[in-house]
Amino acid sequence: MQWRSLVVGLVVLRLSVSWVLWLAFGLGPNVSSGFNFHLGFNLHKLDLLFREEKTADSSTNSWSQRIQGHRYEETASPCANIGEASPPWRSYLNFFDGNKDEYVRRYSSFPDTLKLKMKDMAREMFYFGYDNYMKYAFPEDELNPIDCEGRGPDVLNPSNININDVLGNYSLTLIDTLDTLLVLGNVTEFQRAVKLVIDTVSFDKDSTVQVFEANIRILGSLISAHILLTDPRQPFGEVGFEGYENELLHLAHDLAVRLLPAFENTSTGIPYPRVNLKTGVPRDSINETCTAGAGSLLVEFGILSRLIGDSTFEWVARRAVRALWSLRSNETGLLGNVINIQTGQWVSKQSGLGAGMDSFYEYLLKSYILFGEKEDYQMFKAAYESIQNHMRRGRESCNEGEGDPPLYVNVNMFSGEIMNTWIDSLQAFFPGLQVLNGDIDDAICVHAFYYAIWKRFGALPERYNWQLKAPDVLFYPLRPELVESTYLLYQATKNPFYLHVGMDILQSLEKNSKVRCGYATLHHVVDKSKEDRMESFFLSETCKYLYLLFDEDNPLHKSDNKYIFTTEGHVVPIDKRFREKQWSDLCPCEEAANNQLPTSNISNCNRIPEERRYALPLKSVYMRQIDHMVGLF
Repeated sequence: MQWRSLVVGLVVLRLSVSWVLWLAFGLGPNVSSGFNFHLGFNLHKLDLLFREEKTADSSTNSWSQRIQGHRYEETASPCANIGEASPPWRSYLNFFDGNKDEYVRRYSSFPDTLKLKMKDMAREMFYFGYDNYMKYAFPEDELNPIDCEGRGPDVLNPSNININDVLGNYSLTLIDTLDTLLVLGNVTEFQRAVKLVIDTVSFDKDSTVQVFEANIRILGSLISAHILLTDPRQPFGEVGFEGYENELLHLAHDLAVRLLPAFENTSTGIPYPRVNLKTGVPRDSINETCTAGAGSLLVEFGILSRLIGDSTFEWVARRAVRALWSLRSNETGLLGNVINIQTGQWVSKQSGLGAGMDSFYEYLLKSYILFGEKEDYQMFKAAYESIQNHMRRGRESCNEGEGDPPLYVNVNMFSGEIMNTWIDSLQAFFPGLQVLNGDIDDAICVHAFYYAIWKRFGALPERYNWQLKAPDVLFYPLRPELVESTYLLYQATKNPFYLHVGMDILQSLEKNSKVRCGYATLHHVVDKSKEDRMESFFLSETCKYLYLLFDEDNPLHKSDNKYIFTTEGHVVPIDKRFREKQWSDLCPCEEAANNQLPTSNISNCNRIPEERRYALPLKSVYMRQIDHMVGLF
């Protein structure tokens, strides 16, 4: 069976993978692995628990005991009491089957009138945040939505990297939001915002910022806005204006040059994590950086290089990726989370899909889609296979069989042994990446797990302990990852279930985060206390994906051109200009790597069966199973 590939232009393609990856969103191998996974209880063995049999086999296979010894003994079988009144022959999955109609009734349709209402609600959410930022905060970087004030770098406390890594005193929220204005169809405000950026923004600042954050939020947005301004196809209508002379591209180039010192004086080629925009790498800079921070620069740096014809930026970004890749484990093929840029030694040996690693994998695939460099896909393919082999737990098939649903856990990069029992909210991006890779079936299950957590708390806690069914880190800063995956899964399946997910998210944000002048970070997802901060990605990503989810007629969905989103949600066309280099090969290893990739059709993707197009993406019995696992009942 073959799955439909996703094109953000909403064109369903049935092509070989080389063309899909060229033109659309790329289908890669659907690598699956069957593991027996226990979230505090074993689904295959629960009928024994119903009979209260404490056999040696069920004790040995208890997930919590195998992972953490006796630490979680008391919570090893939290569901054992559920079946006290059930006959011993009743299987665990049949236990859930009786209420499946509840899910069918709730999720199987979504009226057009409700879709329009949700689109308007998403638009209003964006403008409530944006208008108040412009009124109370601009030209500062962020809006404090409770006090209705602007926020810039914490100059009194340079060590406050939670603020200073992101805020550079360069009108961050305005820049980060430029292409969202076009997505919402507001050409007039987009042009006004572009002129404000040109007239008021300078990067000649004594600000020390994180290279990764400046790249994805500022550099990526400037490049995206410039491309959309100058695109002769004008998918959003006539957005250019008289007198524009590539100023956004010049600003992007200026910023990138100021980030280049991070790549100097490093023994491995892996960049320093921070630079001062005026003076370069600080003298007291640490020699440690995370994999995502160092390895997620290639999309923006690569596009810049190909726009201006200067290989420097792509070369340093690609060198960093290659350096990280060369230091992966020989045993598992996995990378760690934090590395010393001088010694090449892994400081944190945890390998996972969340914070510190997420966008590294994302950009391997997206770089190949944009630039066509086969080396990038070769690395992604190998990384994805290692992830499946060592991080994935659960039944082999998402929608068939007994066993626990797929979940990706944090493991030791060298041994593949589990290191802890939490997942983090950034990991919710992964179903979206699986959609781009054509692994839709697995994406459906992983997404459903995060959605169940959202339903329980009305938000995603920064870390959730799946063993204890409780948050480990309680705040939610309005992150977009679950919304992004929801949007991409809807584009891939057109299943109304995902419209319901989007509506739940919209209504939760409106209820739990809306304050006097915007939307505030949730300090505590249980008691819903708030922090006075609205990060720029709320407007640039969360609101954008919510709006696009409900806007079937958006130019991005109707255009003949195909688009992809950066890790900060910035719109970039898949353009043959980006597949053409004005310089010779970057290094000899590139040709060798390219020759190792098969040129035949390497697609191994599942296409959604026709009979499931109008059913729930995940069978009711499995939805109910996941809801139970996160403590919804």
